[in-house]
Amino acid sequence: MSSVLLMTLGLVVTPLHAATAARPEASPVTLAPSINAADFARFDKTLASDAFGGRKPGTIGAQRTLDFLVDEFKRMGLQPGNHGSWFQTVPADSTLLLNGNVKLDVAAGGRHTNFANQVDMVVQTLQSKAQVDLKHSPIVFLGYGADAPNWHWNDYQGVDVKGKTVIVLVNDPGFATGDPKLFNGRAMTYYGRWMYKYAEAARQGAAACFIVHTSDAATGYPFSVLQNGNRGPQLSLPPSVDPAPRLPVAGWLTHAAATRLFAAAGMDFDRLAAAAAKPGFKAVPLKATASISLQNKIGHFESKNVLAMVPGSTKADEVVVYTAHWDHLGSDPSRKGHQVFSGAIDNGTGLSMLLEIADAFAQQKTPPERSVLFFMPTLEESGLLGSQYYAAQPVFPLNRTVADIAVDALPIIGRAHDMTVIGKGQSQLEDMLAGVLKSQGRVISPETTPENGFYFRSDHFNFARAGVPAMLASSGLDLLDGGKAAGEKAAEDYTAHRYHTPNDVFNPDWDYSGILEDTQALYELGQYLGHAGVWPTWYADSPFKAKRDAMMAPPTRSP
Repeated sequence: MSSVLLMTLGLVVTPLHAATAARPEASPVTLAPSINAADFARFDKTLASDAFGGRKPGTIGAQRTLDFLVDEFKRMGLQPGNHGSWFQTVPADSTLLLNGNVKLDVAAGGRHTNFANQVDMVVQTLQSKAQVDLKHSPIVFLGYGADAPNWHWNDYQGVDVKGKTVIVLVNDPGFATGDPKLFNGRAMTYYGRWMYKYAEAARQGAAACFIVHTSDAATGYPFSVLQNGNRGPQLSLPPSVDPAPRLPVAGWLTHAAATRLFAAAGMDFDRLAAAAAKPGFKAVPLKATASISLQNKIGHFESKNVLAMVPGSTKADEVVVYTAHWDHLGSDPSRKGHQVFSGAIDNGTGLSMLLEIADAFAQQKTPPERSVLFFMPTLEESGLLGSQYYAAQPVFPLNRTVADIAVDALPIIGRAHDMTVIGKGQSQLEDMLAGVLKSQGRVISPETTPENGFYFRSDHFNFARAGVPAMLASSGLDLLDGGKAAGEKAAEDYTAHRYHTPNDVFNPDWDYSGILEDTQALYELGQYLGHAGVWPTWYADSPFKAKRDAMMAPPTRSP
């Protein structure tokens, strides 16, 4: 963004700080009157309270969450965002594993080796069937389970996996080897994401797919996160909305379980895993078969996306979207001590930021030229289902959707010299945000763990996959007090001890100075995007560019 454009928004451009250890402390950022610590704290404290029960869809806590959000939007003076309604109903199929102590039986060399659910693995069906029986399914080690033509890589080449059980590795070959020429090197691509691996295995006709969880940074979260997420009903969009093939059996194996399984078949898992990261790797059939029976209770479920808007003054049919999911994990009465997954950070902070930005837009003396939509999807924790549904049934046509600015699980750790852009290197939204941050004396930083694939793990990704320029922004980690070391330590501590646990609670002693500056920055970015004629584009090498180009192309006229 140019300084001239910044000045049109009332922003003062200040010199960019030099990236050195002796960098001077930045001056406080001027905030819009509606962006303040008292409101932010009230929003987060309320949403993370035990009365809201962990905001799990289908619970009393979920209804309290919806009521609270709508009441706040009404108080601010926003309008319903879905043709007169505050909500968009999202249908879902519910699958509850009844035999939770189910075991995977692997037959090899005349012996049977068992793997227990919630101990050695987590397992489910993706087909919404009451009974799934996998009998003597041949096992194939399929490397990374990727068919990636743009990287000249196909783990499925020359092998028929129909009816078979495939075992695959998490992430991409580039991460394992450190070779920047393999995929995106250390940074995860969509081919490294578990959702892709399951979808591709189903498309290829596999009966089951197990991904090996590793203890290094390749997954970014401990196995306990998978265990927690796999308890209770698992949700999916109905086939009428999402008709893609689905796996009868899908799961994760611990590294120890995979080692034991391969050893039972007379093979060395670690050696094969290392070989799988090298070009030319061929799938390896194991002299083993897999059997498992899943008994499920099938139900049907509805939840709601929340949509509020500030109508545009001259281009109301064009929209800038802000996104933060409202749902979380509910509560677990079987736990001792605190039983509620409060989600104060995930995603109480994101919701609170959107409420702050919504209030700022509502109080503007001059309304934006374009409409601004505040989209709070449901079922993010169940696989981004609410945003997936919106992308399939958008309120505003996607070719009239300027951009999506998303936030999720923002850390509250004080002021920083930077903001983080997850998956940096995707679109001109980053240039525009950099212009805003320059006026604050700050810079953009990439995420510190690109191997974790966070760009594919939040609701903005369904906008990106549909072609809409989408950015996942987060608070910076280069803190004024303690630098990058302090910021990274805080982020690592959250992941290890609070993420997706009942320990993610509201802290009355939080320092809001940094997250309020971030709120101001994203508000100003939305102000800029609200001007008619501004259309950010994907960078030339982005995998999402082609879909956007096709979407925005003028219609072909008959001669």
